[in-house]
Amino acid sequence: MFALLRKPPKNHFHFFCIYRDLSPLTTTSPAPLPPAAADPAALASLILTSTDPRTLTQTLHCPSLHWTQQLVDQIIKRLWNHALKALHFFNILSYHPTYAHSRSSFDHAIDLAARLRDYRTVWTLVHRMKSVRLGPTQKTFAIIAERYVSAGKADRAVKIFLSMHEHGCRQSLNSFNTILDLLCKEKKVEKAYNLFKVFRGKFKADVISYNVIANGWCLVKRTNKALEVLKEMVDRGLNPNLTTYNIVLKGYFRAGQIEEAWRFFLEMKKRKCEIDVVTYTTIVHGFGVVGEIKRARNVFDGMVNGGVLPSVATYNAMIQVLCKKDSVENAILVFEEMVRKGYMPNSTTYNVVIRGLCHAGERERALEFVGRMKDDECEPNVQTYNILIRYFCDAGEIERGLELFEKMGSGVCLPNLDTYNILISSMFVRKKSDDLLVAGKLLIEMVDRGFMPRKFTFNRVLNGLLLMGNQGLAKEILRLQSRCGRLPRQFKL
Repeated sequence: MFALLRKPPKNHFHFFCIYRDLSPLTTTSPAPLPPAAADPAALASLILTSTDPRTLTQTLHCPSLHWTQQLVDQIIKRLWNHALKALHFFNILSYHPTYAHSRSSFDHAIDLAARLRDYRTVWTLVHRMKSVRLGPTQKTFAIIAERYVSAGKADRAVKIFLSMHEHGCRQSLNSFNTILDLLCKEKKVEKAYNLFKVFRGKFKADVISYNVIANGWCLVKRTNKALEVLKEMVDRGLNPNLTTYNIVLKGYFRAGQIEEAWRFFLEMKKRKCEIDVVTYTTIVHGFGVVGEIKRARNVFDGMVNGGVLPSVATYNAMIQVLCKKDSVENAILVFEEMVRKGYMPNSTTYNVVIRGLCHAGERERALEFVGRMKDDECEPNVQTYNILIRYFCDAGEIERGLELFEKMGSGVCLPNLDTYNILISSMFVRKKSDDLLVAGKLLIEMVDRGFMPRKFTFNRVLNGLLLMGNQGLAKEILRLQSRCGRLPRQFKL
């Protein structure tokens, strides 16, 4: 279904090629019984560990398994960092005798294929989605455009927006604002602004449109341009809202204009503008990152007097700046205060504390917080594991880092691109041949899981293996590099 049976274009690597016709489903080994009660975690583990596509198909097509949209989406999300397995699962259910994919499952599959940069598969799925009258929708095109922009193909993303109607999905003000936002968040602000100027009349640009462009200029630290856009907004009869003011406030802090930010905040209060928890959180974080801990704490403590209660995000900001600019012990005091007041820490809260402890060399205490995290029914995520792996490896405890990585691979929390980059980089610290062998195997595994290494990573691993005389694995990686569309190195192996 996914990759059409045509010869792929030169220098284009298709990550998977799953055929619709799998031949009669006969196998020498019996299909395992599906997990009881259709447990998403157990099913995801079954898919991850399966090595026989036909046996897996038999299991997933078992009549006793009742598939629902929610169950399928849960499994896809659990397999998110193993895109090939997730897409294989999606493909198997595409030919289920009674279940039919939902719009959200198609969107997830399209997102995964686009992340792999397998655009042929993306458009195959879009056409299939259209054939069963599930779309494509504005959300589908937003997903595709976002992946093109993040892959450095901003012009292609704009063309996709402009051609939406050709696929039966009309552009709207909402889709216009979405493409502007995607371009701005990737710091393609000039391109977004030019598009804005051309189409603001056609789509009747609103406050959200202007806020998106203003935020874009703030992201690239051009606060004056943001203010020009907001002046134009007022001149066109649109009133700024609280989001507008928060964007400008954050823009000042991002550009290092701390006193301008504070004066802007005081002016908001003087004019009796609405001030919300986002405003206060922005100020706490803005003062904190430049080391103005006392001012950050004063704003934090003064929120209640201003009639605004701190949120979990506000506590996260305060804890983060204390970890970075003060001490992790003071950060933990705020963490405990937060818990005492009835706030429920989220994964970001725990990750900030865990990072702070690791940075202070308190890795064992960090692991204790991971245990506390689990006790609070807040499961460690990929960022949690990446923090721990990075700091254990940086401290020379590479084996501990690899143990955590192995735990992730068991299906607890699948590694992502950052995990592989952290570990591969760590394998060069001790300059051991065994470590470089691990680096080579990790590189192969990450490609097998649908992650695209940078050219630097490929070449670094290749050079290391060649210096250590491991030409066999170097040849395998060189072939892999060529398949991924990278320019092959000129080695005589």
